[in-house]
Amino acid sequence: MNPLKTLSDFGQAAWLDFLSRSFIEKGELRRLIENDDLRGVTSNPAIFEKAIADTDEYDPAVTTFLAGSDASVSALYEHLVFQDIRRAADALRPVHESTGGVDGYVSLEVSPYLADDTEGTLAEARRFWAEVDRPNLMIKVPATPAGLPAIRTLVSEGINVNVTLLFSQTVHEEVARAYIEGLRGRLARGGDVSGVASVASFFISRIDVAVDRLLEQAAAKASGAEAERLLALRGKTAVANAKLAYQRYRRLFGEGFADLRAAGARPQRLLWASTGAKNKAYSDVLYVDELIGPDTVNTLPPATMDAFRDHGRAAFTLESDLDEAAATLEAVAAAGIDLEAVARELLRDGVRLFADAADKLLGSVARKRLAALGERVNSQHMSLPEDLAVQVGALTEQWRAGGAVRRLWAGDPALWTGGGEDRWVGWLRAIFTERERAEELIRFHMEVASLGFRDALLIGMGGSSLGPEVLAATFGAGARALRLHVIDSTDPAQIAAVESQIDLKRTLFIVASKSGSTLEPNLLRDYFYEKVAAALGRDGVGSRFVAITDPGSPMEEAARRAGFWRIFHGQPDIGGRYSVVSRFGLVPAAVIGMDVRQFIRNVRTMAWTCGADAPPADNPGVQLGLALGAAANAGRNKVTLIASPAIRSFGAWAEQLIAESTGKQGKALIPVDLEPAADVSAYGRDRVFIYLRLRKASNLAQDAFVEALEKAGHPVVRIDISQPERIVQEFFRFMIATATAGAVTGVNPFDQPDVEASKARARELAAAIEETGALPESAPVAEAGPFALYADAEGAAAIAAATRESGLAGALAAHFGRLRPGDYAAILAYIQRNDRHVELLQALRLALLRRHGAATCLGFGPRFLHSTGQAYKGGPNTGVFLQITAETARDLQVPGHRLSFGQVIAAQAAGDLAVLDERKRRYLRVHVRGDLEKALAQLAQAAG
Repeated sequence: MNPLKTLSDFGQAAWLDFLSRSFIEKGELRRLIENDDLRGVTSNPAIFEKAIADTDEYDPAVTTFLAGSDASVSALYEHLVFQDIRRAADALRPVHESTGGVDGYVSLEVSPYLADDTEGTLAEARRFWAEVDRPNLMIKVPATPAGLPAIRTLVSEGINVNVTLLFSQTVHEEVARAYIEGLRGRLARGGDVSGVASVASFFISRIDVAVDRLLEQAAAKASGAEAERLLALRGKTAVANAKLAYQRYRRLFGEGFADLRAAGARPQRLLWASTGAKNKAYSDVLYVDELIGPDTVNTLPPATMDAFRDHGRAAFTLESDLDEAAATLEAVAAAGIDLEAVARELLRDGVRLFADAADKLLGSVARKRLAALGERVNSQHMSLPEDLAVQVGALTEQWRAGGAVRRLWAGDPALWTGGGEDRWVGWLRAIFTERERAEELIRFHMEVASLGFRDALLIGMGGSSLGPEVLAATFGAGARALRLHVIDSTDPAQIAAVESQIDLKRTLFIVASKSGSTLEPNLLRDYFYEKVAAALGRDGVGSRFVAITDPGSPMEEAARRAGFWRIFHGQPDIGGRYSVVSRFGLVPAAVIGMDVRQFIRNVRTMAWTCGADAPPADNPGVQLGLALGAAANAGRNKVTLIASPAIRSFGAWAEQLIAESTGKQGKALIPVDLEPAADVSAYGRDRVFIYLRLRKASNLAQDAFVEALEKAGHPVVRIDISQPERIVQEFFRFMIATATAGAVTGVNPFDQPDVEASKARARELAAAIEETGALPESAPVAEAGPFALYADAEGAAAIAAATRESGLAGALAAHFGRLRPGDYAAILAYIQRNDRHVELLQALRLALLRRHGAATCLGFGPRFLHSTGQAYKGGPNTGVFLQITAETARDLQVPGHRLSFGQVIAAQAAGDLAVLDERKRRYLRVHVRGDLEKALAQLAQAAG
């Protein structure tokens, strides 16, 4: 006789603690039902992790599911698991029907991450119940304090519940009462209680493992007979605890349950879980043989089931030797072992172990998802020196164990500084919201295309302009679309150059400002508004303007007064530098004819790849952020960006994101964008290199250069992008990475306290100009040809002396001679940003890099003030700054003000320098009089 088949003779049902796809497909589940009287199946994250990670049997299903679209890691996991659960439920359906709903169940566990979240548990349990849609499903809920009210509510709603992780008799009683209260609540509302089933999964072997260890510790402190007595108790506690729990079960579901029984309700059966013997010295069927009795379930691992089939002993044992069971627990208590305390610790450990298993499971699914997506998601490979790799590995485990990725997505301020970061994480979900509003943008594109516009000019600053600039530079204008120009400068020559490129009568003006109070967009809006009014007349001029701004901002009020054609609202919970995945990026994308739906799909793919359900080791955005944070903490804080020519504009956006987010409180990641390449020996050990490589348009020289950096031992992160359209995925990867790096370095990545300092000083100086007509000017410390030189107090004397002795070359040598190991040189150019000026300043950077071996940065004012300027002032005092200003050849008046744009940019440069001076930064200002191009060439030559 098969012992498994005779368990039912004693009122016990055998369930299997295992499930996999092949197990179902090959008919093994059905054979166990038919041959061994199997009556149910339980599952958990550890079971599915082994099934999914250790085999390729799920790969076809993954590929098929992702063939037409994409999905999050959790959605993919649920798709796979729900398929298995439904098939198992269908296989067990005849058992369910033949037993009148007593057996034939398959259990599915809610996420262990929700163990302390009642509402989250309820929401997921309800969703699982609805989506699996099988009457013989049981939802597994842990017996935590938060789980108890969830159990009560779910039962009252008619959802079958398997209560898991029970170790304590006391907690078992609380669970039973929650079940009973749920039934009474359902009955009181006129619900049917006859179809509700529940089991209470009482864990067995783990109790012996824990108590045996404590007994051995107690015996080691005792001697002789006492030690032997303590050791003799090993392997007995779990069975004794279960037997006495069963006695409580009988009392709980005795007379007090009669009314519910009369209404058709069933008792909540005890289910013996964790019944595989973990101690090899014990019988492999110990926890089956000793716990057989009516109205119980034993869920057996496959090995234990095989062992019991082979040599198990089916007999009514559950109520035998009860006095001995009570004596055992008394002896354990007398040894100083608090079984309730052990149970609480086992519950905590159980939740943690299930969460660990869930991490492994989701990591496996994440890897299978990436493999199936292939080139549809940009890949990432990190090559790190051993010491940095060890630090990143340790951080990865810390983040996994602490659920930090989920905390990031939840906006938990404690992950950062506790400074209200939760108010600024709307960017995490913006792309999912925008998907629902894509049609509005598509209609807007069609309207714009039908109105005869040829160009669009986006007026913005910082995050409002840099993201759209990437799109314009990378994609240009599509068919029947507008050419997008971006103006984010108060330099008169820059403004004039942009104006010369557009036909005012055929241009759509997009004014983008989140706060609506930023100086530059407001002045430029007024300037171009007046220009259009002069070209077209005042009637209807507002119809040529649209605004992107947050609800209720001063910009919205001004736009309404001026009769703007459209106003697109941003999200107040998204900061400017994180706004490219919202209307601030999508409206310009629509204007240039990008496929807005594809834009959203691409970003969404990376959002899912870096999602809350992707564990740190398999989350590329988090991995990048951990690497950058660990590198910064180790002194490698110069993030050097290298990009294929077709996508090189991305660096300016990433530069702002990284610097403004991490540069504060004396800490910073200093982004180094578009730095000319030098010999590998020129780079110090303060660097991390990120290479954004467009596969179909890669640069062989760049490839070789990056390979040489890697061989030299520098940290290198390679990001491969299959198509230019997928550059938008990097917006999201870098935002996740930056938020992560901020957590690692201990700063708030969503504020910009030092940007405000420069803004305030510039406003003060601009007000002074309006009042007096001129900007206060100080005397230079030295002059050299067309250059007037100004310096910080500490360096002024040496620079003046060096200038007298060696001219401009001496001044630059004295100034940049102050660079120390780990410092960087930054050029702050308050001049027109055009190709020739960039070329000359790049030559200056290369000269500085070769001569001093320091990282070099280049920013054009005033736009860098809203970008890297935050790190230059709020970060560590490791920058040596060269500010370049020049005479204004042809100035432009600011409408409605008593000052010109030339005076505005002069005030911004002066305000910038004043704050650098307040922060004791090392700076040299060179003011150019005369031919600017010739002067820039002189600077590069003098620095070499």
